[in-house]
Amino acid sequence: MPTSRARRRHLASSPFQPDPEPVIQQYACGDLVNHDAYGVGRVIGAEAAAVTVDFGTQKVRITSPFHRMAML
Repeated sequence: MPTSRARRRHLASSPFQPDPEPVIQQYACGDLVNHDAYGVGRVIGAEAAAVTVDFGTQKVRITSPFHRMAML
């Protein structure tokens, strides 16, 4: 018989608070971005879970979450 584990609730005064939910950045076509490995580029395509960025020398599809990319 499978059992499901309930999420543990934490009191507001508890020092053992759960980690906050990460905020996933949303990008739109035309946004200027900086990537740690590829440099500066412009978003040319946006999907629900990925973006396509033109870095000048190459076009790269980068999937979410965008840990190594930031908007300029």
